[in-house]
Amino acid sequence: MKAVQGAGVLGVGLEIVQKEGPLGLFSGVSASALRHAVYSTTRLGLYEVLKQHMTDEDGNLPVSKKILAAMIAGAIGAAIGNPADVAMVRMQADGHLPPHMRRNYSSVADAIIQILNTEGLSSLWRGSMPTIQRAMVVTAAQLASYDQIKESLIASKVMDDGVTTHFAASFLAGVVASIVSNPIDVVKTRIQNMQTIPGLPPPYLGSLDCAWKTVQSEGFFALYKGFVPTVTRQGPFTITMMMTLEQVRYILREF
Repeated sequence: MKAVQGAGVLGVGLEIVQKEGPLGLFSGVSASALRHAVYSTTRLGLYEVLKQHMTDEDGNLPVSKKILAAMIAGAIGAAIGNPADVAMVRMQADGHLPPHMRRNYSSVADAIIQILNTEGLSSLWRGSMPTIQRAMVVTAAQLASYDQIKESLIASKVMDDGVTTHFAASFLAGVVASIVSNPIDVVKTRIQNMQTIPGLPPPYLGSLDCAWKTVQSEGFFALYKGFVPTVTRQGPFTITMMMTLEQVRYILREF
């Protein structure tokens, strides 16, 4: 098992399969689907609306306003989707806990109901601040950087406005999003998955406290744990999302 644990992403995948079977690789998928349905739909729709309101009479929209629009859209989307996010993190982590500590959620609905019954409504928004912070950063990195990169490529005549340009811009936006979001991802996951004991203070008092304790005990690069999986997830996701969004924009322009 030590060899497996030291093998990086592949090793973690093999360890999950050994402990939980192939279906363990899909732990939390129902929560993930619900989270993205709520979060992504909200932020993408709001971003387009906010951009329209911020564009001047000449059709100009500076990068600062693109970033602002993306951050607002990301924050609202994350706040609405946080209960599903908490359920997803716990469902994915359940298989790594000792049997007596597992929550054994059967679905995202079961997870949310159990959390409500045992920990109260506020627990569904545990870790909401780092989640919102992450969403603001990631949405700005994905949407604002995508639009800016695409516009720069077209304006400089390096590429024409087409599928190839959309692919290149979305790929670069995915890399940017991975770099800036990974530390927030680490903090968010640790806060949402921390075990609290009645009568004792929680392990982390907030996102800054969690980041500080992580760096103190494990070093700066602990904030970039899981970076390779982040890139392999963010890259294809951003490419698919932005190229789909471009087709939606094209259809809407036709109307």
